[in-house]
Amino acid sequence: MIITLASFKGGTGKTTSAVHLAAFFQQAGPTLLIDGDANRSALAWSRRGELPFKVIDERQGAKHARDAEHIIIDTQARPDRDDLAALVEGCDELIIPTTPDALSLDALVLLTDELRDLGAANWRVLLTLCPPRPSHDADEARVMLDAAGIPLFAGQIRRAVAFQKAALTGCIVAAVADPRAAAAAADYIAIAQEVKLNHDRKTK
Repeated sequence: MIITLASFKGGTGKTTSAVHLAAFFQQAGPTLLIDGDANRSALAWSRRGELPFKVIDERQGAKHARDAEHIIIDTQARPDRDDLAALVEGCDELIIPTTPDALSLDALVLLTDELRDLGAANWRVLLTLCPPRPSHDADEARVMLDAAGIPLFAGQIRRAVAFQKAALTGCIVAAVADPRAAAAAADYIAIAQEVKLNHDRKTK
């Protein structure tokens, strides 16, 4: 399976999502994370510690992809229309992470409009960095996106300092010494299970 993550805006949890989806799928088979972001954030994450899967520069993809059962692609922010069309064509599922704030949602709408113009159907939006109660930002964003007919994951990713600790130490969030790490890890497990279930349904 090939899973691509894309966004029109930085700071949406795109690399964090790529890392934790790769960790889940590595348990099912050899998984490769291809870092196509200009900042090479996933590569930097992996070099600070040890991740349970291989992370490579996009220019090395042809060499390593043949050995992978699952490929996760972390793309550069704000792809142009041609890049977006190629991303859609080249993956099984395109995941669009967004935070539930007005600026990110405005950028998201621009991206989803492009996807609709392209006739793409293999994409969904993932709400990330969702603040805890009593904030209702995530709930309000979900209502707005549902009303706009934008496909959403049922799950969402909480805002947790454990993710920052994971990036700083080069590990996945489940390995961080933090009381909220297990709950944060469970958020991504639920999303990965949604991806797998959707893929299994399509391929039967």
